[in-house]
Amino acid sequence: MLQALLVLLVFQWLGQVLVTALGIPFPGALAGTLLLLIALLYKRTLPTWLEQSGHFLLQNMMLLFIPTIAGVMLHFDRLSREWLPFVLSCVVGAALTLVATALTFKWMMGRERARHGCAVEDEA
Repeated sequence: MLQALLVLLVFQWLGQVLVTALGIPFPGALAGTLLLLIALLYKRTLPTWLEQSGHFLLQNMMLLFIPTIAGVMLHFDRLSREWLPFVLSCVVGAALTLVATALTFKWMMGRERARHGCAVEDEA
């Protein structure tokens, strides 16, 4: 677990260094995640220790949102003044995420059926 967290932090740091050095307006953590993805695609295998740590982090993801929620509460006065754009962006963002996830799932299921030689049902 410690090794996996160290690898994740190193890739996050590399992403931040890359973004800062190039001066691009892009989150360093996201750049680090993309670097990790490229490294894993190059290696063509996912180490067991990294997979286990990833599962652990996904199972406890709500704990990772606590600092964000606390940060939002620090700006509660601004949210009370500008609540409508905040609520609309949350609702629209959630709806778009749901639609994108459903369409991606449907597309992937179609690919899986085609791969196994099953007829793809068109439910439109």
